[in-house]
Amino acid sequence: MQIKLVFSKLNPVVFTGCLAALGLTANVAEANQTLYPIGSQGEFKGPEAYFTGDMQVDLLFPENETAHYSGAYVTFQPGARTAWHQHPAGQHMIVTEGTALTGTRDGKIIEFRKGETVWCPKDVDHWHGATEEASMTHLVITGNLQGENVVWKEKVSDAQYHGNRQQVEKKATSLGALAPKQQGIVPIAAFTASGDLDSLKTAISEGLDKGLSINEIKEIQMHLYAYAGFPRTLNGLATLMGVIEARKAKGIEDALGETVSPLPDDYDNLIVGKKIQTQLAGKPVTGPLFDFAPYSNELLQRHLFGDLFSRDVLDFQSREIATVAALSNMSGVEPQLKAHIGIAMNAGIKAEQLNALAHVLESKVSRQAALRNQQALQVLDAKTGKSSKTDK
Repeated sequence: MQIKLVFSKLNPVVFTGCLAALGLTANVAEANQTLYPIGSQGEFKGPEAYFTGDMQVDLLFPENETAHYSGAYVTFQPGARTAWHQHPAGQHMIVTEGTALTGTRDGKIIEFRKGETVWCPKDVDHWHGATEEASMTHLVITGNLQGENVVWKEKVSDAQYHGNRQQVEKKATSLGALAPKQQGIVPIAAFTASGDLDSLKTAISEGLDKGLSINEIKEIQMHLYAYAGFPRTLNGLATLMGVIEARKAKGIEDALGETVSPLPDDYDNLIVGKKIQTQLAGKPVTGPLFDFAPYSNELLQRHLFGDLFSRDVLDFQSREIATVAALSNMSGVEPQLKAHIGIAMNAGIKAEQLNALAHVLESKVSRQAALRNQQALQVLDAKTGKSSKTDK
């Protein structure tokens, strides 16, 4: 049974609140810009008739005579959700904190996170709310069509709420495909590359707890200066120093680990670098870019592959895990990310490990980094005809 909001029969507060949760009907005609100060439009708790659990609406702005949509922040406590409803002119939902769920009559449930948006077209029955684990706030921007912005229906049952939840683009995977130390490399590399030093502190501490030595973390950060630059590496090393001192003050003595072996006096980094580059790329590296700028490839061969990859504190697989994680957390480097995913596979990293790496990125770094990683994997699969996906 459809339950429509009947304007004349509702208490003014309930009327304003119910509409504002998913759209307002006030008209504002102003010749100049209008400021709506925080709290000026009011707030209210969701009526029990239309919501399950605790939720609050903070009104932001009403529709007006030229813009037929309104906005509000809607916060749901764990397990809270709307009743079934639809919008005659549709609605955008943009998560600002936490993780949101929205479901439709076909049983599909979309899980979306901070910064992500779901558009619900007009006349589509749906519900939205928080997960059972944590609260969620989203900005709803709701259209109005001929004086109507929402049609309420029956409440969502527990079975419908739990449903067969399907996360957007999320692949089931086992973290066990990566050893604990390999898992620890991922966020350290990602946050070193992005320069997020507060998050890096936590990642370093967790990496040390997972068994990474001080020298291994140093080597991860030194390796990344070829990709993220010396400023990020030096800031990362300084952050590592601070974490070690803070842990020492708490009585935690972290293992220093093995030191880098010195290179022989007759070491030729170009010869060694060409060999390592060819081994990891699967063939000699050539192409129009290197024809245009030949010295760029020589620098790669001498310095990246000859000087860095030949150091012995980290093996090739660990270096590629660090490289892929770092590039996944950087924007505008998709070609290099795709290339290094291929190199990682040539170094012996298996498909399930790459999927586990993406899972660590999503859980420890950001969904955006995980999506970059997975999109690069898909491009590589399409180009090579070989799938890096697993059935796990």
